[in-house]
Amino acid sequence: MTTTQAARTAQGYAVELRGLRKHYGEVRAVEEVDLLIGRGEVVALLGPNGAGKSTTVDILLGLTRPDAGEVRLFGDPPRRAIAGGAVGAMLQEAGLLDDVTVRETVALAAALHRAPLPVEEALRKAGVEDLGPRRAARLSGGQKQRVRFAMALVCDPALLVLDEPTAAMDVGGRRDFWRSMHAFADSGRTVIFATHYLEEAEDYADRVVLMRDGRIAADGPVAAVMAGVSGRTVRACVPGVDAEELRRLPGVVEARVRGDRAELRCADADAVVRELLARFPAARDIEVVAQGLEEAFLRLTEDSTEDPEEGRR
Repeated sequence: MTTTQAARTAQGYAVELRGLRKHYGEVRAVEEVDLLIGRGEVVALLGPNGAGKSTTVDILLGLTRPDAGEVRLFGDPPRRAIAGGAVGAMLQEAGLLDDVTVRETVALAAALHRAPLPVEEALRKAGVEDLGPRRAARLSGGQKQRVRFAMALVCDPALLVLDEPTAAMDVGGRRDFWRSMHAFADSGRTVIFATHYLEEAEDYADRVVLMRDGRIAADGPVAAVMAGVSGRTVRACVPGVDAEELRRLPGVVEARVRGDRAELRCADADAVVRELLARFPAARDIEVVAQGLEEAFLRLTEDSTEDPEEGRR
């Protein structure tokens, strides 16, 4: 990171979105979005088709002008921050020139910036140094994504914005990508990534922002979002019980029974366990588990309408 870029990141927030609004005719793609992201945070942006993710990212990168509201990246308008090399973006739909080699492609991206990384360093950080001589036409989908990552890194950004970064990657490629991304984030940089892989958000984000109908439905650490929305699940072996009996237990939201195995979704797991043992002393093999981010996602974003501008997500 250059001295100028480091000075920027030391002041205030990496990202400030205040009162953001964008309408397409009658469709309210983004409606009164307020979002502050601090330096060094890794934030996952989640939401179904039509939630407003794509429009929000486009506005953040200066690709779309909002109808109302303010955007600041390290205190600057988006285009100024990007022109200064503070922001790198990895967009899923960014094309590569088929007859140009990977090294030449990243060199072209480097030439657009005032103080880029050496091309070989960007290739190494993205894990594609061995692909340098290969032409883009001969790359797999996952390899093309890694090249896009190198293009985003070559400006040595303080903020990295990733759009579905592991699309088309196999399991090994996804693992290697996140290893590279975390090495980047560990140096104090800020990362925002939009993904459909909820396990990626759960495993790699410090914070999740869930959008629904153009608004923020939840914002916080992964564990807090899951605990606040999903509650917990109690699983136990309860001989001879039926689901209706279990649904009457105080604190039970939903009950399912298969054979002697019961699964209870609970608002208060501790109270449910106490009542379960009091009423069904033969209950055994009891376990209490937090529900996953997918459950929180589904509950927070259900009944969302689709925005044609967002169909690609």
